Amino acid sequence: MAFHSIGGRSVAYRLLGAEANPLVMLAHPLGMTQAVWDDLLPALLPHYRVLTWDLPGHGASQAVSGEQITPADLALEALALVGLAGAERFHFAGTSIGGVVGQQLIAEHGERLLSATLTNTGAVIGNPDLWNTRADRVRQEGLAAMAQEIVPRWFAPAAFEQSPALKPGWCIQMGRGDDESYAQLCEMLGRDTFTGKLSDKRVNVQLLGGSKDMATPPATLEALSAELDGAPLEILDGVGHVPSVEAPTLFAQKLLQVISASVTGRVKESERYKP
Repeated sequence: MAFHSIGGRSVAYRLLGAEANPLVMLAHPLGMTQAVWDDLLPALLPHYRVLTWDLPGHGASQAVSGEQITPADLALEALALVGLAGAERFHFAGTSIGGVVGQQLIAEHGERLLSATLTNTGAVIGNPDLWNTRADRVRQEGLAAMAQEIVPRWFAPAAFEQSPALKPGWCIQMGRGDDESYAQLCEMLGRDTFTGKLSDKRVNVQLLGGSKDMATPPATLEALSAELDGAPLEILDGVGHVPSVEAPTLFAQKLLQVISASVTGRVKESERYKP
């Protein structure tokens, strides 16, 4: 893991794989860390360079310092890290709030994206009352106390049956996060939405959801698909909110298919304009 100062704040990131390979950037969900991508690395690294990072106040990244945070801030943070990798264009995948970062990139920086795989996210997630209430509670009670309530919403019941240590492990990790950073990101999700901002962006987008996802159910992904001019959507059966943890082999397969199809599509497009 390495660190880079962006806007006066230290950001923890990992840049793995051969420099000559195409870059794939991965953005994690709210309350988690870049560790959610660990089980995908064996499938990705033989073919791609992989960039992951911790959101503000998550993992080893420095907390926010009081300013209101926006999706534009997070997207610029992502692009600053891409700059460290020396890549002009890149593939992106993001889950939950990571998918919100992806939507901001699509809306304002689509020319940088080779493909975008958005999972378990939405143009609108929940509502302002829900997020503002959670932000207030986190400031009052702390993430360590709230984790016992929030973590069970991340995974399908079968995931806890298969791995009884899953809940206590992620409760510990979530509890180590910065309360104020998490609260501000909650307020951002309630305030900043992407309704009417994603049409006609000419980005190769694939949407993935989980049939057991309580946080962003299939209907939320269907609405996002409509905002993206009918972007293809696949719902993974029996999966909850974090497919990279619950079904990493399947998720890696889907992501590699999206990346491969985007490359094929660009080749076909270039063939059309050959003299």
